[in-house]
Amino acid sequence: MTLVSNILRSASTRASTASATATVAKRALATASDEVLIKTALYDFHKELGGDMVSFAGYELPVLYKGENGGVMKEHLWCREEGKVAMFDVSHMGQIRWHGKDRADFIEKLVVGDIKGLAPGSGCLSLVTNANGGIIDDTVITNAGDYIYMVVNGATKFGDMKHFQEQLDAFDGDVTMEYLEDTKQLLAIQGPGAANAVAKLLPDGFDLTNMGFMTGADTTLDGIDGCRITRCGYTGEDGFEIAMPAEHTVSIASKLVEDETVNPTGLGARDSLRLEAGLCLYGNDLDSTTTPTMGALGWTMGGPGSRRRTEGGFIGAEHILTPEGKFKKSSKKRVGIMGMKAPARGHAEIYDATGENLIGEITSGTFSPCLKKPIAMGYVETGNHKNGTEVMIKIRNKMQKAAVTKMPFVESHYYRIPE
Repeated sequence: MTLVSNILRSASTRASTASATATVAKRALATASDEVLIKTALYDFHKELGGDMVSFAGYELPVLYKGENGGVMKEHLWCREEGKVAMFDVSHMGQIRWHGKDRADFIEKLVVGDIKGLAPGSGCLSLVTNANGGIIDDTVITNAGDYIYMVVNGATKFGDMKHFQEQLDAFDGDVTMEYLEDTKQLLAIQGPGAANAVAKLLPDGFDLTNMGFMTGADTTLDGIDGCRITRCGYTGEDGFEIAMPAEHTVSIASKLVEDETVNPTGLGARDSLRLEAGLCLYGNDLDSTTTPTMGALGWTMGGPGSRRRTEGGFIGAEHILTPEGKFKKSSKKRVGIMGMKAPARGHAEIYDATGENLIGEITSGTFSPCLKKPIAMGYVETGNHKNGTEVMIKIRNKMQKAAVTKMPFVESHYYRIPE
């Protein structure tokens, strides 16, 4: 997953040249000839629309599209424009259903969030942790009523499920894991116009106005049974992830793009959009050595005095929380960084304001299409993480002035139910 960020870093310095962007992207994600890649149900659909197909998480997916509204820069800005919608194929993600009366108890051993407290239809972002308190993956979990619906990252899903099975083998309770494999495909519909675009597929009477952020429901889409919609996303805009049977994915995607506000969008813009929104990319900004507090994700455990913080009970909790439910001190913190003149690449070194003391490194960086300036996130030693702290970034062996900055870099527009 690091490779997609590398594409954006390279492409962003040539944002005005679409052909250069495509060349850099294709080269960066070129796959070994002997690697067998999985094609999503939309493979031919992507090709017909000019998708530049690359290897990602074991799948062949579009990094960008060629055409009038294609290219990383145009696709990115389209997603932020009033009334417009970006459509992403995210079928590489892992979709899991958890069954059995003890399913919430079991999942709370795996993740840091309050799963038992989720009302039917409600969901949350949570973190899967290891015995040292490090993050194995980030995941969106929804109480679907009769089951719990979980979506994990495509690049980590098989490792996640191996971990889940190991924990299942040691668990004395009623719970089963159902991996949906590629029988269900997943599209992300993101942007200010997302609700209008999705509404055309939903049955009469489906109330999107009162569907809050991080809620979901089983439904039909364009009259097709066995679908699911969740109001969430990875761009900072309003949006949805919609799951559907693989055999109906082309018809649903085709119906969506009949709407002139909907633009097919590739992995490249998905990466720059999430970075502007201050969102982590697993494998870049989070890994198995990063604790939730290091990653500025302590909020996923709830506030002070919340049940998960006071009870713990998840794998590795003793490395994250004190017996009183307070966060243990961590050696580093994830921060946003701006002010440098050139985009900082992953692993670029961060120094203090004197340029003499190494205090961290960049994990993700790009040229922000909206702000028209470089942005980055990374980790610095605790004590250097406060907003406004001046730092130096080593970029191409030259020191550049920068400063720690609050995230998101671009204002988020997650949906709120009208009062």
